[in-house]
Amino acid sequence: MAVKGKWAQGIEPRNFRWVVKDAFAVCERPGGYGSNHRRVRRQEEIIWVREQGFSPVISIIPSPANLHNYDELGVTWQHRPFGNHDDVTAYLLSLYPELRQLLATRHKVLVHGEELGDRISGIIAGYLIWADLIPNGPKAITFTERLLQRQLGPVGREMVTLALDLPKPAQG
Repeated sequence: MAVKGKWAQGIEPRNFRWVVKDAFAVCERPGGYGSNHRRVRRQEEIIWVREQGFSPVISIIPSPANLHNYDELGVTWQHRPFGNHDDVTAYLLSLYPELRQLLATRHKVLVHGEELGDRISGIIAGYLIWADLIPNGPKAITFTERLLQRQLGPVGREMVTLALDLPKPAQG
């Protein structure tokens, strides 16, 4: 097997963080977001995602823009758009069981939004509670804030509160 050069390995996406080591990670949109988005950087970051074995990448960005780039580079992806006006409870009730199933079947999952902001933070903290990986809201918030090196704002904290009341996954 030929040794791949440094550039063939791609580059790690900005703000990449492991939520569950070697199983579940988050990052900002490959290539960046807004005026900072760069096509070449997007390609290099998707190559890195592919080389790390993520399958699937789950995009929560409302728009499907640039998702075809995953296909072009052989990366499995899923689009789970999370718009500003979506019902948060219904969204989490749909996303959390899907995440749990993917992780239970040993998939390596990467979730990204435009940026690593309050929506991703809230999804993570809420999932950790819902999946019984962390016992309560304050600990989930503290863990997530340390992990992402940012404070959870009102949107993220609301998701944590909602996650506390969501039906728990069946044990087994």
